[in-house]
Amino acid sequence: MSVSSILFKAYSAHRRSSSLKHHIRCLSNVPENTVYGGPKSQNPNQRVTLTNLKQKHKKGEPITMVTAYDYPSAVHLDEAGIDICLVGDSASMVVHGHDTTLPITLEEMLVHCRSVARGAKNPLLIGDLPFGTYESSSNQAIDTAVRVLKEGAMDAIKLEGGAPSRITAAKAIVEAGIAVMGHVGLTPQAISVLGGFRPQGKNVASALKVVQTAMALQEAGCFSVVLECVPAPVAAAATSALRIPTIGIGAGPFCSGQVLVYHDLLGMLQHPHHAKVTPKFCKQYARVGDVINQALLQYKEEVTERSFPGPTHTPYKMSNSDVNGFLSELEKMGLGSAASSAAVAAEKAETVNGSS
Repeated sequence: MSVSSILFKAYSAHRRSSSLKHHIRCLSNVPENTVYGGPKSQNPNQRVTLTNLKQKHKKGEPITMVTAYDYPSAVHLDEAGIDICLVGDSASMVVHGHDTTLPITLEEMLVHCRSVARGAKNPLLIGDLPFGTYESSSNQAIDTAVRVLKEGAMDAIKLEGGAPSRITAAKAIVEAGIAVMGHVGLTPQAISVLGGFRPQGKNVASALKVVQTAMALQEAGCFSVVLECVPAPVAAAATSALRIPTIGIGAGPFCSGQVLVYHDLLGMLQHPHHAKVTPKFCKQYARVGDVINQALLQYKEEVTERSFPGPTHTPYKMSNSDVNGFLSELEKMGLGSAASSAAVAAEKAETVNGSS
């Protein structure tokens, strides 16, 4: 075989390989430049990392965590300097209007994750694994966690519960190279078994189970554990027993840090229907819902009375010559009524501008 024949065959093989790689790349549903590397180019002097959290925990400095579900809320958390931004499956309730966290899908969660990642430059970003996406096998759990990082641009994931299958899932995800936050106590995804949103750890057996489950999640490799709706002594015992930070929500002041739902702490849902949504352990640091309602009522009133928009909010002007030319062209088109309306508007605008 001649040298030229060998070179031609090698070139043809290269072209086929390149074409195959191109088609594989085109099959991806995520643009290459968005595949996980963090939502922004990470600045170690700004970005909160697991190392930062370990240092705070070692020094006894409280860790702050708040949920966020979209770009605006993420920007607010970023500006406030919150340590951890959790894209929680609580979006199912406070954003989508469901009564529980169960209905939200992975695809919906990924949309929330990407939106948050575009707004939060500094906090550690954690995405919840939604119900039904990680319980059946370790492979399913790893696949879901990988998608949350690659397609959702998160830094870590959170999963609920301490059943053997959940512990196994947490261990498998950690071994796959993904940071995992655990969650014990009241686990909203398990309300079918718990019989509703009920606090846990209120008797000896339940309290011990909370502590033991938290320790099992630590041994599985979790970097932190959320303790939800448990008595303060139980949270204090778990925090003391663990070498990793605990994040409390309705668990008293003895945890390594605290987390609240964005809408709850801001008092955004000011309506009797939402009384069941806002838990009694939540402190409302504002009543943003009242402000929103008042603003909307005022807007409706001003539009109804035709006081909005006024001159200040009608900023775009035409010169007199352009107005006259515009009116002339409308007349030529047979749109006399439109020309009259435009003339009246121009006259009123000129009168208002002249008087101001």
